[in-house]
Parts: sequence; structure tokens; C-alpha cells
Amino acid sequence: MPARVTVTVELGKVRANAQTVVNHLPGISVVGVTKVTCGSPQVARAMLAGGAKALGESRLENVQRLRDAGLTAPIWLLRAPVPELAGETVQLTDVSLESELETVVALENAAAAAGRRHAVVAMVDLGDLREGMLPEDLPAFLERVNAMDHIDVAGIGVNLTCYGAIVPDERNLGRLAELAAQSKKQLGRPLLVSGGNSGSIGIVASGGMPEPVDNLRIGETILLGVDTLTREPTLGLHPDAVTVAAPVIECLVKPSLPSGTSAQDAFGNFPTFIDRGERRRAICALGRQDAPPEGLTPVDPRVEVLGASSDHLILDVEALDRPPRLGDCIGFVPTYAATLQLFTSPYVTKVFTPPA
Repeated sequence: MPARVTVTVELGKVRANAQTVVNHLPGISVVGVTKVTCGSPQVARAMLAGGAKALGESRLENVQRLRDAGLTAPIWLLRAPVPELAGETVQLTDVSLESELETVVALENAAAAAGRRHAVVAMVDLGDLREGMLPEDLPAFLERVNAMDHIDVAGIGVNLTCYGAIVPDERNLGRLAELAAQSKKQLGRPLLVSGGNSGSIGIVASGGMPEPVDNLRIGETILLGVDTLTREPTLGLHPDAVTVAAPVIECLVKPSLPSGTSAQDAFGNFPTFIDRGERRRAICALGRQDAPPEGLTPVDPRVEVLGASSDHLILDVEALDRPPRLGDCIGFVPTYAATLQLFTSPYVTKVFTPPA
């Protein structure tokens, strides 16, 4: 029984999820995105074993972790670097997503100095308002980059759902297909067309994905087994490849309604409570510093998450047949947001089980 909060990743389930996703995307290459696990080499290997053709990361620190672990697969840098990090980018990664010409010029200079080549995917903004140039700026960008000696234009791409929560559909992805056709004609050669992330899987399954789209960057659906547009299980994937267990440090019967004058909690909120009488409550050694409580679903449905402070997770365990003992662990399935924090937290132990 672990004495500290522990995240467990079942690598066999990650590999199986990756294989299922790849099989549901005929003609589309998959970049397995490991960023939510802070560049876990174990997760990266499971994704590659499941059929991912490359790995995707947003932080060079994570890419360094993958390279230090011996990963030689192509790695895409999903967040454009500042120009000052162009040298590290061309040394560590094979492809980066770019929308600023100044950054690509820095990559050209760095690649020339290192005697290397680097590929870029030109990102266009089609409504989500995260990264990407406006479509009308794409031809001039491609013309400049295509003339560089050490930079290859690998293709064009789009990001959807991550910021503006814009759903991938036949309109915006159709526009991407139009831009791809124009870009291929402009450059006189085939280009990769990267149609987004896990949120674009559904349109492939429904038959609405425009034919030119031949690449997706997928992380959450492989790791957590959900449709990122609904957060519901999808494709028969394992939804519990990632779980977290937290030890109980107190288990007592208490009133369900606080007493005294109410003010703000530790996070500036004004909480409200329902009087349910006296209930057995357990406190686990996990807090908001590690994960948002609303992102934790108890494995045992009889356990109810009531809330959390920075270091304490408050649970209602009245419905359990026997009260948890001190040191017993209670398990949860985390959402994407919770998984992100759990892997980032230095207070959480990470365990990777061998592939099944």
C-alpha cells in the first residue's frame, strides 16, 4: 500500500488504446502526444508500439527527457519555440509547428550552424484562436520558408478545441483541405496535412474528414480513452489506463455542515454546503496543489468527492461497507486536467506497469 499519492500508468492499456486509435484512422498517420505525462519515455514507447509514427511534445525539457532515454523516433515540437531556443529545437526535434517567420528564420540559421535540416508545419488559425497565421498570410509565409536552405516545409496544419473549444467539422477542415490544395500547387509537391488533435477523431469515424487530411496529433484519447469533445468513453478504449491512489490520513464521523461565520476559502471562493446530518468523512493526502478535486472520479462509486484544500482531499465514505483505515488508499480515475497536474506535481509518485 503506497504511503504517498501514486499515479499508475498501465502501459499495456496505453499500447492497446494507441493501436485501436490507429486502426480507426486508416490513411492517417498518428503523432502520439506525451506532453500530459511530462514526456514519459515509458508512455512514448507504448504509443510507438501501438502504431504511432512520431511523438509530440510542447516543451524542450520533455523532449530532452525522451532523447536521454534513447528515443530515436521523430519528435514534433507542438509549441513553437522563441527564436532564442532555435538551436535546441533543431538539435532535439525533427518537426516544429510554426506561424511566425522570425522564428523560422532563427531555425534556418541554427540548422545551418549545426549542419542539420529541420522541418516545419505551417499552422493556420481557422477559428479556435490559439496558434496559427490567418489563411491569407499563408502563401507569403510558404514562399519565404520554401526558399530557405536548411528548412523543409513538411505541410500545413490546424489546431482546434484546445482554446476556443471549436469543434472540428466539414467547414473548418474543408477550409484546411482547400488551403492544402493551394499550397501543394504553390510549392509543386505533396504536403502533409495535419488536421488537429484528439478532437478530430470523431469526424474521421463519421466519414466527414476531408480526404487531404493525413495526420493527427493525439494524446488524450490514447491515454484516457475518451472523446475529447464529450469526455465520454469512445472506440471501446480503456478509460482507466491512468489511475491515481491517495492514502487516507483521517476518517471520522462529522457534521456535513460547517459551523461558525463563513468567509472565503483558501482559494477565494465562497463555498456552500448541504446539511446531510452526520456523515463519515475521509481525508486523503492529496490537494489542489496536486490535482483539481473536480477532476477525480472515485473508482468505487460509493465514494463521493466533497472538495479539497491545497493539501487535503475531503471525501464522503458513508456508503462504504467498512470505514477505510489510516493508510488505506482510495483510487480515482483522473481527467485530462487532473492528469496534467498529477504528472507535473513533484509530490506524486509515478509508477509504470510493464506492457501486458
